[in-house]
Parts: sequence; structure tokens; C-alpha cells
Amino acid sequence: MRLLHTSDWHLGRSFHRVGMLGAQAAFVDHLVATVREREVDAVVVSGDVYDRAVPPLAAVELFDDALHRLAGLGVPTVMISGNHDSARRLGVGAGLIGRAGIHLRTEPSACGTPVVLSDAHGEVAFYGLPYLEPALVKDEFAVERAGHEAVLAAAMDRVRADLAARAPGTRSVVLAHAFVTGGRPSDSERDITVGGVAAVPAGVFDGVDYVALGHLHGCQALTERVRYSGSPLPYSFSEADHRKSMWLVDLAADGAVTAERVDCPVPRALARIRGTLEELLADPALARHEEAWVEATLTDPVRPADPMARLTERFPHTLSLVFAPDRPADDPEVSYARRLAGRDDQQIAEDFVAHVRGAGPDEHERAVLRDAFDAVRADEAVREVAR
Repeated sequence: MRLLHTSDWHLGRSFHRVGMLGAQAAFVDHLVATVREREVDAVVVSGDVYDRAVPPLAAVELFDDALHRLAGLGVPTVMISGNHDSARRLGVGAGLIGRAGIHLRTEPSACGTPVVLSDAHGEVAFYGLPYLEPALVKDEFAVERAGHEAVLAAAMDRVRADLAARAPGTRSVVLAHAFVTGGRPSDSERDITVGGVAAVPAGVFDGVDYVALGHLHGCQALTERVRYSGSPLPYSFSEADHRKSMWLVDLAADGAVTAERVDCPVPRALARIRGTLEELLADPALARHEEAWVEATLTDPVRPADPMARLTERFPHTLSLVFAPDRPADDPEVSYARRLAGRDDQQIAEDFVAHVRGAGPDEHERAVLRDAFDAVRADEAVREVAR
């Protein structure tokens, strides 16, 4: 069975105020063409279809167009909700839409109920694990402590139990939206903490043939069987070095996996340039970036006059301007933003505790802080759904 694995469309999202709907429509064209030309048997979309819980009408219309075109090809599609989606909104009409071969999996309680497709070698069970916010689903999965690893492990227990009751030789595919240990994040993933307690080990997914992951925007293989497709378009300058693509996965009769990357259309190259304003305006090596979307970091010791206007004369698509004067890290003039760069909310809170009382938090206090941040995130998720 040949699968096309994609995720993180983020329909409705812009890139530094530049609307991306046209580029997203071009991606949908490319997706449909790939399904047709490469004789794909099933499409899997691993969450973050939309960029927010209440997407703009134009994004909904593009999603509707994508579903109609995939259904028109007669190719089954399995899709889960991500942390940016409203699971309830995305899942409206799932029963009816499923009759057209578009299978929306947005309910945590249905993790162990697969979409079963067949090929010449037998059945393939597709298990959709939508984004599982621990504080909201801990009761459903009867876990003592609300954590990403605990709820995902409980969901996978249901998957393995269902799979064990099926005919020997049944192959299996899991769709999940999570931060898995070993994955390389970028600046454009929001809401799921990266690098901390929200990370789950890849071993959670043991026992299935292929795991189609969403959430991280860089295409990457954690193992031969556990992969992120990444986003089809860039959504931050931290993705300047990404090769945007989808995974074309062949699932053999014995469950063996082979995968090929299928490149996505590039609306415009991204470039991050750094130096004094005069250096950036004069350096001939930067000529290759003149038609790119540009993030310029100025290292001038004193902020120059009219930097954006002067930069756009050479780089007309400059979207982001950062001031970072070359100074020692302990210089009192170093900005607060630079001191916090790369640090998550938990680390910033722990640093604050250390600053005000002279010693950092102990393990119990760290747990209290984690619980507080988890509670805020869960409350925000509830508010989004209720809007």
C-alpha cells in the first residue's frame, strides 16, 4: 500500500504579515497531482490542518476544495486534529464525510477504533490519535498524572489491544500529533512545549508498522518507521534551511517500510542575513538573496537611520528586522529579549525564582510550576473550543 504522509498545513496562517493562502492553494494542487501521478492508495494528514481554532472563511473554503478533490480521485484520506485545530469543529460531519472516503479522527475516545483499508496483501488498520492535551483527556485514559507521555502511552495501549484482536498479518499505521524526543523543532511550532516534559519517547509507538507524525515543521525520520512529514510551507525564518516535502511511503506485504521525499512547491526562498547595515548593502555575496524573503539582523553598535527603507532598496522582500549589536553577553545594554532567546516558559520562571530568592526551585517547586503552565495551556484550549 502506498501512502502519502503530510501534516501541518496551517491553512489561514500568514508569514510575517504576508498572506500564504495562494501558496497553500498551490500546495493543495501539488498534493492532488502527486496522489494522481504517483498512484497513491491513501493520504494521511497528521494534524494542524488549520492555524487556529476558528479559521478564516477562505481557509475553510480551501480545505473544502482539498477534500472534494481527494474524494473525487477515490483515494481514502485519514486526517487527525492537531493542537491548532478545534477538534470539535474539524470533526463536524465526520460520519457523513467518511462515506466519501475522508476519515476525520478528532475524538480521543476513538483512538483504538481504526479506519481499515485493504490492498492485494490484506488489511491495513489506520489509527488516528488526535492531539491529546493531557489535562483534558487524563480522565478518558484513566492516568494518574496528566502528562503527554502518559496519555499517549494509554492511547497506544488501546491501539495495540485492538491490533492484537485482528487477523495475523494485519498491517498498522498510527497518525499522531506530538513532540517526540529526538525531533528537531523550529520557531514556528507553538503551544506544545518542546524539549521538556511534553516530549515523549519514540518507544511509545512500538508495535506498529508506520507512525505518521505531525507538529514539528521540519521533515525528518526519527527511525525508519517513525517520521515527521513537516509543514509543506515555511512559517518562520528558523525554517530557512528546511527542504519542504511530504513522505511517499510504501508499506510492503510484511509491513516493511520504504520512504521517499516528495518536494513541495517553494513560493519564495528564505534568507537570514547578518552584519552592519553598510555590509549588507554592499556585500556582493548577498546578491543571491535579493529576491528572497529576508530576515536581516543588524550588528551596528548604534541603530542606523532608516534601516528598513534602505534595506528594501536592495532586498525588496525584507520582512523582519532584528537589532543585535555585537556586545559581550554580560553587557548591561544586551536586550531582555536576547537574554531570553531560546528559553521556554518553565526555564524563565525558574530563573525568576533564582533571581528573587538567590536559589533556584527544588523538584517539588518545579512540579508546581509545570502544573501551573499545564493548567494555563489547558484553559486556553478550552477557551478556543468554546469560541
